Amino acid sequence: MALLYADEQFPLPVVELLRAFGHNVLTVQEAGKANLGIPDPEVLEFAVSSDRAVLTLNRFDFIGLHNRKPDHAGIIVCTKNRNVEILAARINDAIVGEETLKGKLIRVNRPPQ
Repeated sequence: MALLYADEQFPLPVVELLRAFGHNVLTVQEAGKANLGIPDPEVLEFAVSSDRAVLTLNRFDFIGLHNRKPDHAGIIVCTKNRNVEILAARINDAIVGEETLKGKLIRVNRPPQ
């Protein structure tokens, strides 16, 4: 089970499916930080302070943050996928075997069509 922090644009149906897999997922909305325009570095800082890996569709910015600040609880960047079941399963498959997510950048890409 992973401790995850889903950023503001991350799809709630995927969050719910990840919870069904047994992961502990906190959303930006549940943390009381919705609609505040919080910059990505602050999202990462909150995740670090909560010992949670960030879960995001914002690949470009968070890959850059990982490169600049690799000391974090993990960053999982995903490509958009309208099939929420497949996306949740691919995220679960990518992290379930990891002993720790600390300092790791995990890329979850949409399967080829």
